[in-house]
Amino acid sequence: MLFAGLLACASVSAQTADDPVIMTINGVPVLRSEFEYSFNKNNSEGVIDKKSVEEYVDLFINYKLKVAAALDAKYDTLQSFQAEFAQYRDQQVLPAFVTDADMEAEAHKIYDQTVEQIGPDGLIQVAHILIMAKQQAPQSEWDAAKVRIDSIYQALKNGADFAELAKKVSQDPGSAREGGLLPFVQRGRLVKEFEDAAYALQPGEMSGVIQSPYGYHVILMKERKMLEPFEFHHDNILKFMEQRNMRDQIASQKVNDMVKSSNGAVTKAQLMEQKADELSAQDQEMKYLIKEYHDGLLLYEISNNLVWEKAAKDEAGLANYYKKNKKNYTWDEPRYKGMAYHVKELGDVKAVRDCVKKLAFDKWAEALRSTFNADSVIRIRVEKGIFKKGDNALIDSIVFKKDTTVTHLTDYPIDAVYGKLLKKGPEDYTDVRGLVVADYQEALEKEWVADLRRKYAVKVNEEVLKTVNKH
Repeated sequence: MLFAGLLACASVSAQTADDPVIMTINGVPVLRSEFEYSFNKNNSEGVIDKKSVEEYVDLFINYKLKVAAALDAKYDTLQSFQAEFAQYRDQQVLPAFVTDADMEAEAHKIYDQTVEQIGPDGLIQVAHILIMAKQQAPQSEWDAAKVRIDSIYQALKNGADFAELAKKVSQDPGSAREGGLLPFVQRGRLVKEFEDAAYALQPGEMSGVIQSPYGYHVILMKERKMLEPFEFHHDNILKFMEQRNMRDQIASQKVNDMVKSSNGAVTKAQLMEQKADELSAQDQEMKYLIKEYHDGLLLYEISNNLVWEKAAKDEAGLANYYKKNKKNYTWDEPRYKGMAYHVKELGDVKAVRDCVKKLAFDKWAEALRSTFNADSVIRIRVEKGIFKKGDNALIDSIVFKKDTTVTHLTDYPIDAVYGKLLKKGPEDYTDVRGLVVADYQEALEKEWVADLRRKYAVKVNEEVLKTVNKH
């Protein structure tokens, strides 16, 4: 036991030497490998705003501080978080339950099932010429089609080239382009009349005139064969299995079988967690990918509660932020706050204005919909918003007095506008709400990070930092 303990200590010591602690955040060590994983992933080829290691350190620390705050607030105990994390983790882990032998066994099974479906008559490839006649067509149409196919058949018997004639006269456009050639098929894939006639032929033989629900055909047998050996189709079967995501299906079945055979001793969740731990111990990339899912979900939940959703819903806070920073939202040119609208009857021009003139701007849309377009008859068309020059041709013409072409709506020939011209900037924060929300979120984020920096101790090992991607 002592010998085993010494070996374990030596292993930990060696691992630490190979992968030293690059920083400690709230007493939790962060290994250099985790920092490198995050840095390299977020600064890979194709990333526009690449960071140096020194620039990335602050971003990484802020990320870790937010995760620490989420853990302190016990976001990781929420059932919603645990379910979502398990779903992400299991997507990565599930394929690992499938071995190459499992895939080979399933490939053999698919091949054997295909052989059985094909049956003793094998596969055939034929070319055909079709003269169409609709099933419900009058007899005269069928008679005309018969006369035409008979002349085609006679030409073929007299030596006409089948492929060339098919390209010219066949009314099956898909196969006509290929000289009448159809892909290999097995029994049960063609209409019975066509199939029976085709399977009666040997390679090189041509049928007589065959009637089917689609019209009249002449069929030329090109090739008959049994399915090639498994090895011939091996790679294509595996490709087919990957395209159909059969690896995950096989894995799910294996996991379900393992749970069932344990007689209640183990759950699916326990198996997935165990496999995740095994893979993390074997594969550092997998370890940090799973951790990235875990921490990323925590970050999203706490950021949404404390910053994003909070800012979006805090109307008083938004109004106050706008008031303090009003100079940041001035316009370099006037805007028209209102609507361009189109009506069928002249009386509706005034009716639309009367409908909204006493309402707040954000209530216009619903009032207009319920008043004018509540049923299947659409009485008006409206474009509502805050417009600058160039945004709307009708407003450009009427409000901004620009010489522009207005395209009138065919069914709504009467055009009008209603609203007000804002020359000095927004009336209030709602006129630039999207910008204010984004800026308010950024302000809350900075304040939050500053609080976290004061709350949690952060220590960076500068010497280890210098070795990132250089060891």
